[in-house]
Amino acid sequence: MTMWNRQADDPLTLLQEDPSGDPGADLERGVQLLREVQAGERGPLLRLYRPDATLAFGQRDVRLAGFEQAREAAEHHGFTPLVRKAGGRAAAYHRGTLIVDHIEPQSEAIMHQQQRFEIFARLYADAFRRVGVQAEVGPVDGEYCVGDYSVRGLPGPGSAINHAVKLVGTAQRVVSGAWLFSSVFVVENSKPLRTVLDAVYRAMEVPMDPATVGAGDDLVPGLSTEVFSEALVAEYRDHVSVSE
Repeated sequence: MTMWNRQADDPLTLLQEDPSGDPGADLERGVQLLREVQAGERGPLLRLYRPDATLAFGQRDVRLAGFEQAREAAEHHGFTPLVRKAGGRAAAYHRGTLIVDHIEPQSEAIMHQQQRFEIFARLYADAFRRVGVQAEVGPVDGEYCVGDYSVRGLPGPGSAINHAVKLVGTAQRVVSGAWLFSSVFVVENSKPLRTVLDAVYRAMEVPMDPATVGAGDDLVPGLSTEVFSEALVAEYRDHVSVSE
């Protein structure tokens, strides 16, 4: 698939996993798989799983005066607080979200790092459009974990909201000879995410508009994570071979 400068025509191996019950281990597994791909022990991977409730802080969050209060707020709302090695500000996810770790070997992995954000965002917006969500690429004013290539959803007929919301957050980790592109898709049940993120960002005194926290089913009522997951894999298969 030339769209993200693949080095080989090897198919992506699809790993659909269940959460282990240990959010820290589930997060760390992505890094473990990256190391295995880097070492040549595995080929390109596409890992999908629906996580347990987790509040993943960024490295910058840890240095804020309100971090400890924010960590306690996450726990109070039933979200396990973790600090991830990649990405920007705090992001929340639960079983109504889908996490995708796309891992590829590449000798010059750093060269196309910025380009990948745009390429994957467009791929993900297309996947949401497959299930009827009006999705486009670009930041949402006041969003959590701000990014130039967020995927935002727009209201349509029957939507429960009347404004744009953030549907996908992305992060990237690059090592010598391989890269990991990790994404969180918010498909169902945005209310707990909105509540915990509001509390966490207030504690850290980082500006964030909780109204920007939304899910696919806010825009297309009845949309399920299972249906979106199938649509995402189908979108991938339009561009590259995917092996079960």
